[in-house]
Amino acid sequence: MNNSGFNFENTYLHLPEIFYTKLVPIPVPEPEMVILNTSLATDLGLDFSEIISKKRAELFSGNQMPKAADPFAQAYAGHQFGHLTMLGDGRAIVWGEHITPTGQRFDLQFKGSGRTPYSRGGDGRAALGPMLREYIISEAMHALNIPTTRSLAVVTNGEQVYRETPSPGAILTRVASSHIRVGTFQYAALQQDNETIQALLDYTIKRHHLEIEENQNKALSLLKAVSEKQAGLITHWMRVGFIHGVMNTDNMALSGETIDYGPCAFMDTYDPSTVFSSIDHGGRYAYANQPAIAQWNLARLAETLLPLMDENIGKAKELAEDAINGFGVVYKEKSLSMLRTKVGLFGEEPEDEGLITDLLNWMQQKGVDYTNTFLDLMKEESPKGEPYNSDTFKEWHKRWQVRRSKNKEPLESSWALMRANNPVIIPRNHKVEQALGAATNSDLQPLKDLLAALREPYENSPDLKPYQSPPKPEEKVCQTFCGT
Repeated sequence: MNNSGFNFENTYLHLPEIFYTKLVPIPVPEPEMVILNTSLATDLGLDFSEIISKKRAELFSGNQMPKAADPFAQAYAGHQFGHLTMLGDGRAIVWGEHITPTGQRFDLQFKGSGRTPYSRGGDGRAALGPMLREYIISEAMHALNIPTTRSLAVVTNGEQVYRETPSPGAILTRVASSHIRVGTFQYAALQQDNETIQALLDYTIKRHHLEIEENQNKALSLLKAVSEKQAGLITHWMRVGFIHGVMNTDNMALSGETIDYGPCAFMDTYDPSTVFSSIDHGGRYAYANQPAIAQWNLARLAETLLPLMDENIGKAKELAEDAINGFGVVYKEKSLSMLRTKVGLFGEEPEDEGLITDLLNWMQQKGVDYTNTFLDLMKEESPKGEPYNSDTFKEWHKRWQVRRSKNKEPLESSWALMRANNPVIIPRNHKVEQALGAATNSDLQPLKDLLAALREPYENSPDLKPYQSPPKPEEKVCQTFCGT
């Protein structure tokens, strides 16, 4: 097969063998291309234009691997809804690490490529709907300027998979800065061998945090660096109303990217307790709980690093606790700074937090749309009609104008700040479900139209109106599913 620009260098395989199992994807009978992300391929230095669709399908199904690929499945553990479990890539295989022409390193990984030693009774396959959901949401997150894994391609495999109902089987090709997770460190710690943890620590620093390579306490430095990235990532999620749905420790990447788009969704009506995941019965991963869960996950990472932080376990715990407690402070600063951008505030004033909290409380009481309320605030005239006719909102709006008058920057800069941080469009759940339903029935046009609409989420245009409206009562999506 034409090499297409692949340039593999597989450093993960230099780790101890307990971290992976080398294997090739299980062949599929009739792969067919569904979608190829040509702009991402270009960014990666890949060109598939000379390859016919049938050959592309063979490549992105794993039936034919490129030269120098050295595929493997990764081992890891994870707290799933608070319970520690031995896991691993049960339906995923990393092709290898592709180096782009600019020297960036990315994992290419199949999802849905068949059974592995970590499948735990699963079939190793994936359904078309969930794979296309990941494609839509991950590409939307990228356009929203949120750190994320990305999707290069989706193919059907010519087979049916059986979940709630039979569905076309599919394979996604995911691109990630790496697949090192909190759960990878938990797996290392379960080996009860400090050399194994040290090897993973050194590798992770070399891969993601070269700036701390010379630090004396590398374990503590890594924990702090990951905490900083996670605080920034969760702040971004909250900014756009994104709900991950399954923030298990195996779904937290040390690269700081959003990973594993299962029952994820975007909030329509503003309600901090919003949950979509069909398996999150207690609301553990609700919208408002995401910062606290990130901190909980980081505490689990800290536990794995204790033996390397200090020989004195009491001292190690002290250092780790200080770092974990620091997450709350960093997150609060980032969150308040982010919320200021959403309402166009520069600088810091004592009344800022109360002003923003009052707006969010009003939004919750009125049950208004999260995205569109900020869109309405970006209009130069005060919003009219329901629910903006309320005295509470009018009084808030006056306070907002007084606060904005304290900005040292001109008013146009305030509008520009809001436009840069408030998307005019998100992948609304009912539109995503409509596109997935059509695609499962061989109609890809709604999927293509939705992806086109999501490409420039901060640029308003009349063409976006069909995608900006909240769902009608009969269109509401109340639950999303993992699809595993």
